[in-house]
Amino acid sequence: MAHPSGAPAKQLARAAGLPLATTYHLLRTLAHEGYVTKLPDGCWVLGDRLEGLYARGRAQVTLSRVRPVLVSLRDELGVAVYFAVLREGEISLVDVVDGPRERRVDLWVGFNEAAHATAVGKCLLGQLDEDGRREYLARHPLLDLTPYTITDRGALDRGLAGRDGLSLDREEYALGTACVAVPVTDGSGGLVGALAVSCRTERLPRVRSEGRRLQEAAERLSRLAALS
Repeated sequence: MAHPSGAPAKQLARAAGLPLATTYHLLRTLAHEGYVTKLPDGCWVLGDRLEGLYARGRAQVTLSRVRPVLVSLRDELGVAVYFAVLREGEISLVDVVDGPRERRVDLWVGFNEAAHATAVGKCLLGQLDEDGRREYLARHPLLDLTPYTITDRGALDRGLAGRDGLSLDREEYALGTACVAVPVTDGSGGLVGALAVSCRTERLPRVRSEGRRLQEAAERLSRLAALS
């Protein structure tokens, strides 16, 4: 799908070269059959009858189920929200939502090349065993992205998660930006995922203090995966 995070009908009509009325008719037909779903923000995404956005073991979750959880967390905390998973040994960003107050981080370096410098990446690395982590980092060197980026393997291992269970990035990926992440699992080892939020660095203490809300949202995603 050319628009993995969904797209409004007008954008899909332009991309397909179809009249808007025809596009709406096709979307309604596909929605009736369960192949697409219209989200509250007006975007159309793949429905539950099509392939899940990620799969490891038997766990699958579609964007139509993920997006409402992310939107709710964004509205509660006023931050940009991200959901990513490990798929075939690489980090895949499933969805991201933001708003006028806190825009999403400009991903000038991909998550796989910057796992050591992002809360999302640290959270996912922390869910791997030692062999899995060593293999991943052998393929993705610890690039120096900002003056605060951790490039020492031992220091990285010690800082994958704090005592409160939160993985943090304090300007390690981009100056002026901080991120917080928590794990998302399906309860049976079939899913390795991370739910994260980003904010301006000065807001980090307040956002971190709301860690329980982030964990509750992660638990909602975990339940969706367990039921898939």
